[in-house]
Amino acid sequence: QVHLVESGGGLVQAGGSLRLSCAASGSTSNIVTMGWYRQAPGKQREWVATISSAEYTNYADSVKGRFTISRDNAKNTVYLQMNSLKPEDTAVYYCNAYVMATLIWGQGTQVTVSS
Repeated sequence: QVHLVESGGGLVQAGGSLRLSCAASGSTSNIVTMGWYRQAPGKQREWVATISSAEYTNYADSVKGRFTISRDNAKNTVYLQMNSLKPEDTAVYYCNAYVMATLIWGQGTQVTVSS
């Protein structure tokens, strides 16, 4: 079993930055990829970024050049550095991990960007 806990969300003005963290515990050696999704009010959950165990990264076009995903395998933690934030980035951000053909989700952390 793998358990994920996100942190680092909050309220920030447009143009500001936040760094989200997702700490994994449990059978972390079985984790393959980790990623971030977000869900804005009234909208579907959307993919934001993914990082593989070999640290290959992919980003949604809407965040490319502004967000950076990284992972610290020693700490079993994945990060999402978010710069140049826009009001449309406001959402609950969820961390996930692909483990043994199963997708595990964290509980989410709220990010609110004011204009």
